[in-house]
Amino acid sequence: MMYTEKYFYLCRVPLSSAGAQDVDILQVAESTEQFPELFSKYEELRAHAFNKDGLYSAVRADDMYCIVRTSGKDLAKQQAFDDSKANLVTNLQHRVMQQNDKNAKSILSKVHEIETDFSA
Repeated sequence: MMYTEKYFYLCRVPLSSAGAQDVDILQVAESTEQFPELFSKYEELRAHAFNKDGLYSAVRADDMYCIVRTSGKDLAKQQAFDDSKANLVTNLQHRVMQQNDKNAKSILSKVHEIETDFSA
């Protein structure tokens, strides 16, 4: 077994992300002492997506944020995209349903291969 150093990565996944290449790494914690600062930044960035009851809502998010623990930036980007994909789809579907957002509909179709028709 080969030892691999793992770090914590704070990542931003835009709603328009088509894959890991679109994920931004905002901050890296290379030690456990740096983790509280990274986590505080994570909470600050997600604060707008909480409802009045204090529950996080993916449909209220402007971007998806996540913390992943892995051994490199490319792996962190891929894991962040994979972990956020369900929330991305939910958010985009909500935008189509509530606001008839043509851009969200296009992203769902072209990136996620999901056709939406909420006119019924």
